[in-house]
Amino acid sequence: MGSSSRIFEYFVVCGLGPEIRALDGAKGFHGVEEMYMPAFLDQFPPSNHALYPPPPPQLPTCVLPAGVRIYSSGLDTDDISTYPRSYPIVLTEGDGSKIYVSCIAFRDPICEDIIEAYQIPANSFADKCICLVSHSPSFQVLRDALEEIFVLCFSPAGCSKPLWDTISHMVSHVTLPTPGKNRVLFSIENCLLSAEAPPKEWLPHADISFQPLVQCLDVDKLILLFTAVLLERRILLRSNKYTLLTLVSEAICHLIYPIRWQHVYIPIIFSSGVDYIDAPTPYMMGLHSGVDTSAVTMDGVVVVDLEYNRITTSEEIPPIPETEHSFLRGEILKLLQPNVVGIDFMKVNLGSMGDYSLRSGTKSWGQEHDFQLRLIFLRFFAQILSGYRNFIDTTSTTGFNSQAFLKKRSRATNQPVESMSMIMQFIETQGFLDYLERCNSAEENANNLLDKLQDATGRGQNPLSIFPSEVADPEIITIADPKTDGSEPGNRHCYKRFPASARTEEQEEKRKSILAIASGASKQVPSSPSIRVHGGPKAESLSPRERAAERERMVLDIKVKLQGLWLRLLRLGATEDPLSSFEYGTILEGIGGSGFVECIREHIHSGWQCRLTDEQFIAVKELLKMAITLANSRNDLATIRDALEVAAEMYRKDPNNVQDYVQRHLLSLSVWEELRFWDFYFEYLMENCSNKSTNYVTLVTAQLIVMATHMAGLGLPDIDSWNMIEKIAERNNLGYKQLIKLRALLTHLQQLRIGYWGVATGKSQPLQSYGMASPLAIDVSDESQQPAEASGLGRSWVHSMFSRDRSLRASSFNRANDTNAVATTGKTDISAAQKKTQTNMRTLRGHTCAITALHCVTRKEVWDLVGDREDAGFFISGSTDCTVKIWDPSLRGSELRATLKGHTRAIRTISSDRGKIVSGADDQSVIVWDKQTFKLLEELKGHEAPVSSVRMLSGERVLTASHDGTVKMWDVRTDTCVATVGRCQSAVLCMEYDDSTGILAAAGRDVMAHVWDIRSSKQMFKLQGHTKWIRSMRMNGETIITGSDDWTARVWSLNRGTCDAVLACHAGPILCVEYSPSDKGIITGSSDGLIRFWENEGGIKCVKNLTLHTASVLSISAGDHWLGIGAADNSMSLFHRPQERFGGFSNAGPKAAGWQLYRTPQKTAAVVRCIASDLDRKRICSGGRNGLLRLWDATTSI
Repeated sequence: MGSSSRIFEYFVVCGLGPEIRALDGAKGFHGVEEMYMPAFLDQFPPSNHALYPPPPPQLPTCVLPAGVRIYSSGLDTDDISTYPRSYPIVLTEGDGSKIYVSCIAFRDPICEDIIEAYQIPANSFADKCICLVSHSPSFQVLRDALEEIFVLCFSPAGCSKPLWDTISHMVSHVTLPTPGKNRVLFSIENCLLSAEAPPKEWLPHADISFQPLVQCLDVDKLILLFTAVLLERRILLRSNKYTLLTLVSEAICHLIYPIRWQHVYIPIIFSSGVDYIDAPTPYMMGLHSGVDTSAVTMDGVVVVDLEYNRITTSEEIPPIPETEHSFLRGEILKLLQPNVVGIDFMKVNLGSMGDYSLRSGTKSWGQEHDFQLRLIFLRFFAQILSGYRNFIDTTSTTGFNSQAFLKKRSRATNQPVESMSMIMQFIETQGFLDYLERCNSAEENANNLLDKLQDATGRGQNPLSIFPSEVADPEIITIADPKTDGSEPGNRHCYKRFPASARTEEQEEKRKSILAIASGASKQVPSSPSIRVHGGPKAESLSPRERAAERERMVLDIKVKLQGLWLRLLRLGATEDPLSSFEYGTILEGIGGSGFVECIREHIHSGWQCRLTDEQFIAVKELLKMAITLANSRNDLATIRDALEVAAEMYRKDPNNVQDYVQRHLLSLSVWEELRFWDFYFEYLMENCSNKSTNYVTLVTAQLIVMATHMAGLGLPDIDSWNMIEKIAERNNLGYKQLIKLRALLTHLQQLRIGYWGVATGKSQPLQSYGMASPLAIDVSDESQQPAEASGLGRSWVHSMFSRDRSLRASSFNRANDTNAVATTGKTDISAAQKKTQTNMRTLRGHTCAITALHCVTRKEVWDLVGDREDAGFFISGSTDCTVKIWDPSLRGSELRATLKGHTRAIRTISSDRGKIVSGADDQSVIVWDKQTFKLLEELKGHEAPVSSVRMLSGERVLTASHDGTVKMWDVRTDTCVATVGRCQSAVLCMEYDDSTGILAAAGRDVMAHVWDIRSSKQMFKLQGHTKWIRSMRMNGETIITGSDDWTARVWSLNRGTCDAVLACHAGPILCVEYSPSDKGIITGSSDGLIRFWENEGGIKCVKNLTLHTASVLSISAGDHWLGIGAADNSMSLFHRPQERFGGFSNAGPKAAGWQLYRTPQKTAAVVRCIASDLDRKRICSGGRNGLLRLWDATTSI
C-alpha cells in the first residue's frame, strides 16, 4: 500500500539517542543542566524499507524544538510541569506541500546502556516524543490515535499484543478517506476511531478549532493580524504553548482562503533558529515566548504576543477600507458576542432574519462557529474583490489589470485611488498572483467558492446556497483489527517505558560500537603517576621485545580487518546507504592509525579503477577527512601525504560522464594552510624522485609542479598557494625565470579548476544570505546552474587542460605578472606594454572607528569651463565615529584636509558637487557642508529612519532616501523638503537618478524596483521579479540593472517596464552591478567572490569569470578604458581595456571579455566595509573596520 493511500505515513520516536550531543555540538554528557540534541530513535515503516521515503530529517529538532532535557524524576501527579504534553506541528517541504505531525512529549527513563556509557546518574529520565506523521490535515484523528497509543502503552492493564504490532497495523492498513464519500473506522485495542474529510465543494479541510485564535486576540487585533498576513509581512507569533502556535498559524492560513500563503511557514521554530527572524523575505513563524530575541533585529517584523493580546511592529500596516472593515468587525462581533450585539433585539423568531442571524450566546464553541467564522472572511473577500474577474488580463505580466480595477472601485465607493493603499498592496502580493494563476485551472474554477459567492450575492441568494444542500451519508469502511498471533488470550503486555522496536543485527552492532566509544571517552581521566596506563600485571611483565611483537600483531590484525570492511563497503547494494552501514561506522571508529589510507593505496595498486557510486563517494570523502584530521592531531605527516595522493586518484562519474574527485572536497581541513606539511611533502618528493641525475633546477621545478597540481586540485586560494611555493622555491635557490613559469602554471591551473568546478567553498565562505530559501543551488559546480559561455572550458576536466582558448591563456599570463611574482626579483623581463612605475600603497589614518561611507570626487562632478577643479580626485570618508573627513591624495604625508563634525551617529552615505558636500547618517539627518570653508550650511531633518542614500542635484537640490521607505527632495537654499518624490513599502537601500530626464529609481527591502518621473510627479513602474532584498542598482539611459540577495541580477527596460534578462550565475547575494560604457556590457560582483562579465549584444550571456578575490566584491567602477574593483578581503584590482586603433584588426571575440587585468596590489589583513575608485588617476581607496583607509595609487603613463 503506497504512502499516498495511507492516512498515517509514519510513526516516529525521537529523544536521546546513543550518540549524545549538546545543542552547541559538543559530544558527550555535560550535566543535567545542559540541553541535548534530539535524534531519531525508532520509526515505522523502518528506515531500511525500500517502498517508503524517509521522514523529514529535521523532524527531531522540530518536535522537540527546545532540545532534550535530563531529569532526576519522571511523572509526578502533584507537579503539572511533569505531565505529558500533546501538541501539533506543521512542516513545509521544498515543493510547498505540508506535513502534519501530532506529538506527545513526556519524560521516559533513559536506557541503562546509555546511562552506563556516559556515566549519567542512575534512574535518570529524559524528554522523549512520539509522533504520527501525515500529509492529511486531520489534526484531530492524528491526536486521538496518538493519545490512544500512549495510554495503551502505560495502562496498568497492559495491551493484548506487543505495542509495535498495534502501531504497524495502524500505520500500514488505515486508509485515507475519500473526501465526502466515505468514513474510515479503525480501532486501537478497545477504542473505536474514525476519519473522514469534507467534500471538495466545501471549504478546504481544516480539522482544527478556531476558538484559540479568537480567544487570544480581540477583534481589532485579529483583523490587524489578518491584514498583515494578507499583505505578506514578516509575522512572528509568540506563546509559551506549542499547540497555540500551530493552531493560530493554521487558523489564520485558513481565514485568508481563497488566498494561499506563499512564503516561509514554520509554526514552531526551534530555539537555535532564532536568527531566521532577520530574514528579509516574508514569513510566518512561531517562537516559544521563553526564547530570548534581544540580539535579533526586529525591524519590520509583526510580533504577535498571543499571551497578552498584543501586536507590535515598526512598519505601518495600511488599514482595510472602512466599508469592508466595518462589515468584518461587525460580523465577527455578532458571532463572538451575540448577547451583547443583540441586546436591543426582541427575543422572538422573525422569519425575515435569514439563516446567518444572531444566535444564542449559551451555545459553546463548536464546528458551526468555525464554519461561520470562515464564511465571514470569505464574504469579506467577495466584497473587496467585487468584479475582479472583469479585470483578469492574461496578456499582461501579472495577469491582472490593477489600475482599471482600482479606478472602477474608486468610482463605486467615491474614494480616491490614493486612499486604497491596502488594496493596492494586496493585489501585488504573491498570494493574489498565485490565485489568479489557479483561476485558469478547470478544476479550480469548478470549485471556486469565491466566484460562486459573488454570483450568489449578485442574484440576491443566501450565501449558504453555494454549498451542497444535501450530503449523502458516507460509506463506512471498517479496518479490521487482526487477532493476536502466538499469544494466549490472558497474556498482557505491560511497559514501564516506551518500548523500542526490534533492531536489526547491523543496527544493534552500530549502537554497541557508538556506546563503546562513548564509554571509553567518558572514563578517561588525567594522567597521574599513581595511575597505571599500561594495563594489569600481564602487560607490565612483557619484555620490550614481546611488546614490539604484540604491537606488530595488533597492527596487522587491524589492517586485515580494515581491508575486509573496506571491500564490504564497496560491495554494498544500490539500495543500501553507506553512511548508515555497519562497515562505515566501524571504519570511522577504528580510523585512528594510518591503516585505512594504506588499505586504499594497496587497493589502488592492485588494479582498482577507483570509481565510486554517489553514496560511496560521500562515505569515502568523510572517512578520508577523519583520517587526515586524526593524523594531523598526532603530527603524522606521512599519513596526510598518502591521503592527499590517494584522494587525487579517487573519483566518481555521473551519468553525464563528469568526474568528481575526492581531493577537491578536502579543502575545509586546516592542514593545507600549514607550510610545514608542504615542506615535508617537497622533501619526500625530492627523496623519492626516480631520476636524481637530472639538472637540479629542473628537478626542483618538477616537484614544485606536482605540489602546485595538488594545491589546485584541493582548491587552495591562488595567493596562499603561491606564497608557500614561493617560499620553498627561494629556500632551494630557484631563479626568477623558473618562478615566473611556476606562477603562470599555478594561475593557469587555478583558472581551469575554477572554470570547471566553480569557486571552492572551504575556508573562505561567502557572506550569509539573509533569505531562508535560495532560487539556486548552493553548489555552483553543478553545470546546470552555469551556462557554458561562463567558463568556455568545456565539460571535461581533462579536455580543459588542453584547451586552445587563447583568451584563457592570455588571462593566465596576465595573472602570472602579479606583483607577488614581480616583487621577488625587480629584474623581471616583461614586455614594453607592461613596463609601468611601481605601485604605491598608502595608509591614511584619522578615523577612530570603522569606515562606513566612502566617496570619490570625480572629474564629472567638479568640471567647469576652466577645466578640472583642484578637488577632483579627493576622497571623502564617513565613519561610526560620527565624522566626515576629506582627503587629498596629492599631498603625500598630509592627505587629511578637513574633519567635518555634526552627525551624532554613523555616517552611511556621502555625495558632492562643485561647491558642497552632503552626508546622511543613522541619526536620520542629512547635513550639507561647504566644500571650500568646510562649514556646516544646512541640516535637513524629516526622515524617520536612518538615511541610506544621498545625491546632489543641479539647482541647489538634494535627493535623499531612507529606511523609512521614502525618497525626498530638498532645497538647500530654504532648508525645506520640497516633496516626497517616492515612497516604497520598506527600507530603501539603493537609489539612482538621471538628471537629464528626471527619472528616479529606488529599491530595497520590499524586493521591488520603483521608478518615478519626478518632473511629472508620477510613478512609472514597479518592477517585480526579485524575491529578496535589492542591494545594488545602476541606471543607464533606458536600462536599469539591479542586483539582489536572491543571487540574481536583472536587466529592466524603462520603455516597457519589463524584465529583459535574468543574470543567474552567482552563488551568493549580488552586492554590486555596473554598466560598462565602452562595450555596453554588464559586470556583476557577489559575496561568492566572483566577478562576471556579461555581453549585451544579441542576447545577454556571461563571457568571462574572474576569481581574483576571496571575499565579497563590494565595489565595481567602470570607465571608458579602466575598471576598478574592490572586495571585503582588502584586495583590489585594476583592469584596462586597450583602445582600438583605426584600421587595426578587430577582436572577433566577445567585447566584454576584452578587459585585461592591469594590476593588483599585495593584499594585507583587514576587513573592508566600503571602497571607492578614481579611474581618472588610477587610484582605489578602501575603508576598513579598523578605521584606516588604504589608498592604492597605480599611476602610469600610457
